Amino acid sequence: MEKPEITQKVIDILRGYVKDQSLLEKATPETHIIKDLKVNSARLVDIIIKCEDVFGTTIEDDDADRITTIGDAVELIYQKAA
Repeated sequence: MEKPEITQKVIDILRGYVKDQSLLEKATPETHIIKDLKVNSARLVDIIIKCEDVFGTTIEDDDADRITTIGDAVELIYQKAA
């Protein structure tokens, strides 16, 4: 799976957790999930669990702690899929 496809799937996952959907229209890899998309930290855990389900991978706690942007999530999933 290539990064653009992973990015789109991550954004699709985020749709269920972002209250202001217009924020996702301008989302880039640099978009900060908590600060820019206004997702609280508890919901970030839910997003990570959903990513594990969708991508069929396990994200360790240390890896999850490093996810702050959409790009961080995409890069981690891309590496695990390789």
